[in-house]
Amino acid sequence: MIFKFAYRNILRQKRRTFFTIMTMTVGFTLAAIIIGWTDGSYNLIIEKFTRAYLGHIQIHYQDYLEQPTLYKNIDNYREVGKKLDELQTAESWAPRLYAAGLVSVGEKSTVGQIIGIDPILENKATGFHKQVKKGKTISKTPAKQVVIGKVLAKTLNASIGDTLYIVSQAADGSIANDMYKIIGIVESDDQMKDRMAIYMHLYDAQKLMVLENRVHEIVVMVEDINKVDEVVSQIENSLNNSQLNVLPWMEVNKSFYATMQMDKESNNILSYVVMLIVGIGVLNTVLMAVLERTREFGVLKALGTRPLQIFILIIVEVLIMTIASIVLGAILGTAANYALSHYGIKMPVSYDLAGVTFDTLISEVNLKSIVFPSVLVILAALLVSLFPAVYAAKTEPAKTMRFH
Repeated sequence: MIFKFAYRNILRQKRRTFFTIMTMTVGFTLAAIIIGWTDGSYNLIIEKFTRAYLGHIQIHYQDYLEQPTLYKNIDNYREVGKKLDELQTAESWAPRLYAAGLVSVGEKSTVGQIIGIDPILENKATGFHKQVKKGKTISKTPAKQVVIGKVLAKTLNASIGDTLYIVSQAADGSIANDMYKIIGIVESDDQMKDRMAIYMHLYDAQKLMVLENRVHEIVVMVEDINKVDEVVSQIENSLNNSQLNVLPWMEVNKSFYATMQMDKESNNILSYVVMLIVGIGVLNTVLMAVLERTREFGVLKALGTRPLQIFILIIVEVLIMTIASIVLGAILGTAANYALSHYGIKMPVSYDLAGVTFDTLISEVNLKSIVFPSVLVILAALLVSLFPAVYAAKTEPAKTMRFH
């Protein structure tokens, strides 16, 4: 009976009901877009940051990340790779060797980071060849060729075809020096990496640094980045090697992860502000509706309606309008997020976030963008309807029936 009365009351004042539902619908839609936009944009940054170079998971020798040296290396990386190939959750993997040295082209010289990669595995894992904007990528077989970062090329005033000289100290204490032909220029989203990076075939790097069959890092890519922790546990169980550390990208680059979390929290605050505005709008509408129906509530109480029934009646009316707004908001919010996930919005000015160039706002359609606004709208509507409902329940029949 209460539901029937509530439904009739809603239809009786169509204009008021329409504006109340629209207020909540707009709030729901805005919250859904904000959440979809936030998750989509940050997931894009994370995907670019991890896919381009960092990787989803990294394997190192014990405390290599805390104190990286030539001597903290993995000597059985091919065996590790075989075990990774057996895991269905590991999409791909790639070994890397790191070293530092003095590099020069002509009369220009600077400090550079030597990165030895396996071109076949690296291209499969991170699409390294796609980052080579000029010239060509490293050949599949060792050929004493290098690809250098765009900023480093500018610093050395180097061009494709020039000879790059490298001087460093090898793992056995000898002087590591050789010359290599520059065949390509890398331009990635990580400007810090482009400032120092010198990529060469893994075999050439191992030979230069006297680290035969050894690497410093194995990068692992997974199909679903949200299951990284699960895959880390699987890799640790598979390797069963206490000398190797298996770390997810969140621990490899803690500062980047912390930056992402802080920015997400700040955007959640924006969602709460939107819901607060919606709550104020609903409170105003429901309160006015109750004040307009004061005489009606007096008649109901004179006929024997209990205060609790009137209280529930107001709450049910608000809930019916809330459910209608959630349905409409879910449709509009999903449609908006779907469109923004495909086309996005190009920013007039790009900016750097934790070393990643960000120039496009991208949304995504996910369950959170529907559930979170639904909970917020329901809570906001229920909270703001409590005062009008209590006011209506406390009306005095003799007094309110004379109200015009």
